[in-house]
Amino acid sequence: MPKNTYLHDNHEVNLILKGVTSILIGIYLFCGAYLIKSILNGFLMDDHLTGMFSAEIIEYVALGILLLVFVFSSLALVFAGRRIAKRHKFKLWNAKTKKTALRYLLLIAFLAAMLIFLMNAGLIDLITPTFLVAYGLILYLLRDHYRKKRFFLSGLAFALGALCYFIPGYWSSAVSILGIAHVAYGIVVN
Repeated sequence: MPKNTYLHDNHEVNLILKGVTSILIGIYLFCGAYLIKSILNGFLMDDHLTGMFSAEIIEYVALGILLLVFVFSSLALVFAGRRIAKRHKFKLWNAKTKKTALRYLLLIAFLAAMLIFLMNAGLIDLITPTFLVAYGLILYLLRDHYRKKRFFLSGLAFALGALCYFIPGYWSSAVSILGIAHVAYGIVVN
C-alpha cells in the first residue's frame, strides 16, 4: 500500500513535466529546431550537401526530425512516470492513467493532422505558430491543479506562437526559446 494516497489516485503523476523530464524535452526541442534550421540553411546554399536534395526530401527529413522529437519527449514522460510509480509502489497504468494517455494521444494526433493540413495547403508560415499555440493548449489541458507553475510554459508557448504569426522568420528562435524555457523550468521546479 503506498504511503501517499494522493500520488496513488493522481493519474496526472505520469505526465510529470519537471526535473530531468522537462530538461530532456527542452533539449529535444532545441536540438530539433537547430537541426531543421541547419538543414534549411544548407538547402539554400548551392555548395552544401543538402542543397542537392529536392524540397520534398527536405520536408520528409524535417518531418522525421519532428517525429523523433515527439517520440523521445513522450518516452521521457513515460519513463518519468514509471520511475515515480516504482518509487511509490503503485501501478503505472490504471483506468485514470489510460484515460489521460488517450487524451494526450488524441491531442497530439489532432495537432499532427492540423500541421499536415497546413503543410499540404501551402501555408508553411503558419506551421510553427500553430504548433506553438497548440503546444501551449496541450500544456494547459494536461495541467495538474496542484502544479500551476506549468502555466508559465503554456503562456510562453502562446506568446511565442503569437509572435511567430507576425514574424514568420522567427520560428527557429521561438522553438529554441521554448526549449531553453523547458530546461530552465526543469532546473527550477523539482
